[in-house]
Amino acid sequence: MLEFCALSFKDREWIIQRMAEDDRQACEYTFANNFLWSDIYGVTMAKCHGCLILRFQNGGRCMYTIPIGNGQKKEALDSLLEMERSRGGQLILSSLVKSDLEWLEQNYAGQFTVVTNRDDYDYVYTTEKLSTLSGRKLHGKRNHIARFKDDANWRYREMMPEDAGECMRLLDMWKEAEAENWNDEMENELHMNRKALRNLAELVLDGGMLYKGQKLVAFSIGEPLNSNTYVVHIEKAVASVQGAYPMINQQFVLHNCQDYQYVNREEDTGDEGLRKAKLSYYPELLVEKFQARFQV
Repeated sequence: MLEFCALSFKDREWIIQRMAEDDRQACEYTFANNFLWSDIYGVTMAKCHGCLILRFQNGGRCMYTIPIGNGQKKEALDSLLEMERSRGGQLILSSLVKSDLEWLEQNYAGQFTVVTNRDDYDYVYTTEKLSTLSGRKLHGKRNHIARFKDDANWRYREMMPEDAGECMRLLDMWKEAEAENWNDEMENELHMNRKALRNLAELVLDGGMLYKGQKLVAFSIGEPLNSNTYVVHIEKAVASVQGAYPMINQQFVLHNCQDYQYVNREEDTGDEGLRKAKLSYYPELLVEKFQARFQV
């Protein structure tokens, strides 16, 4: 029987190494992402045949990642299948990418069905596009930034762990501004944001803060995802300040993403406003993600 345990900082380097061996472009494949959402989705981990397996709850169902890393993937998945078989349940592998489906077809042909959900697809952009915002299609973004810069009294700086309190006050402002629309998903996001701010140093996350005058109007948090992609986990701004969102977007990329070819800005979770905002930057690609369901 596989033994699953809570994510802890003592396993962080081991987990990061396993994820680096697979070099995936989906946003779920960082230690920080799973740690930050662990309270919401009940994320736990197991080590099996040199691989990492993550387990989480979603919609009342237990799901797993495919074995991660250069260990014995088939033996690890066989162990997972045997565990679920002993329980008489259905094994659901989630957050799969196309290469995972190819591997499953080679090793478990005819034993699983595949489903996908557009709401889960990650938006990936070239770092150059988000840095320069060049071209006719992004003219509106440049205009918003120009209006933000009309008042030259602005600055961007690196976030430090001691800035957590100031950033949390901006989160409080966000909650107050969204009071009429507040829902469980927003509350979960707020919890995750606060957890990131409290653990910025331990998670080795990058943060950036944008000011207009002496007032903090936006912040963003992210980290390297794989060998050529940086992932932005959090972006919050005072919506009433014109240009604050495109400005923090551009400034964070300029200061933190230049060593990477791509920037992953995660999924839209089916939110129409968020989808419109992400599409307005014209992504280079969408990272399709899948579930594979085994009858065991």
